[in-house]
Amino acid sequence: MRILHVLDHSIPLHSGYTFRTLAILREQRRLGWETVPLTTPKQGPGKEREETIDGLLFHRTPSAPGVGVLAQMKLTAARIAEVARATMPDLIHAHSPVLNALPALWVRRSLHIPVVYEMRASWEDAAVDHGTTREGSLRYRLSRALESFALARADQITTICEGLRGDIAARGIARERITVIPNAVDVADFRFGLAADPALRARLGLDGCTVLGFAGSFYGYEGLQLLVDAFARLLPARPPLRLLLVGGGPQDAALRAQAAAAGLDGKVIFTGRVPHDEVQRYYELIDVLAYPRLPMRLTELVTPLKPLEAMAQGRIFVASNVGGHRELVRHGETGFLCKAGDAGALAAALDDVLARQGEWPQIRRQARRFVEQERTWAASVARYAEVYRRALAGRGLAVPAALGA
Repeated sequence: MRILHVLDHSIPLHSGYTFRTLAILREQRRLGWETVPLTTPKQGPGKEREETIDGLLFHRTPSAPGVGVLAQMKLTAARIAEVARATMPDLIHAHSPVLNALPALWVRRSLHIPVVYEMRASWEDAAVDHGTTREGSLRYRLSRALESFALARADQITTICEGLRGDIAARGIARERITVIPNAVDVADFRFGLAADPALRARLGLDGCTVLGFAGSFYGYEGLQLLVDAFARLLPARPPLRLLLVGGGPQDAALRAQAAAAGLDGKVIFTGRVPHDEVQRYYELIDVLAYPRLPMRLTELVTPLKPLEAMAQGRIFVASNVGGHRELVRHGETGFLCKAGDAGALAAALDDVLARQGEWPQIRRQARRFVEQERTWAASVARYAEVYRRALAGRGLAVPAALGA
């Protein structure tokens, strides 16, 4: 069984997208399937056609800076066809965005290879989030129309959560063609119950402090300005409290300015970006994590990875009650939820959680058990077998023995 994966980008770039992709590739190989990952020009300009990283061979799409959207898709289609002719895959698995699905569908017309489309987020919503368009605008409607066009023509569709499954079905797609392959974690990658590194704690000035925190990319939708505001509200009654922000991104300068304007210098600690293999050391410094995502269409529909990673580590956290979080978090059992978009509600929830430390050991155990039993990558990736069987059978093609009966 050979699958040609068409990807927006991959390692060595770091993002939730690349981590999910890496987990899929590794688990599919453990199942005995052969994976052929190919990245589009979004990986970045360059002339390399192949690159081996962590033992995985990635096919690249050579490109130059400033390539437009249509040219990107043409380059991608040509590269898919070239790699497909060389590797003879059983099917093409195109992952978001739709700019990957459309070229895969073009190639299907000539090579007659079934296409599975994995919509991790809709293109129109991603465009709104990144500020390149406005919801309801002509560009938004055209983006949505292209997404719907690709979904209607894919042989099978996968997505990452029930929120997106509902959105796809609302476009007129039959629910039986849509399979949820949920985000998950490899629990072996996350250490549970380890004490914080005393040297790192001292270096960051956190000795004797209770630490709130966030680790990840500083995008607008994460709502980190609310976290800084909530921290400022809590500090007068809790002088030993500190806020640790690990990472960086578009909101970095604004958050630093906000903290300085509120007189929080030395109380809010910005680490900057840290190597991925070092992130857990910083997690271990944080007593309560916060995920204050703002209420918007993207966050209502899409489930993030971070709360699952927190559960795997047995971290206590508060998350806003957007739909993507509600689908993951069992309030009071595996984590805590609060009203989205409200700094006062976030402050109250954090204060309440800090006052309930006697309950933390049980919540940590319950959270870890949840991911071990329900959200492992092995269990999630096994669901692709039925998707691939349907895609092949729908085209009248033989189903490889590797997919089972």
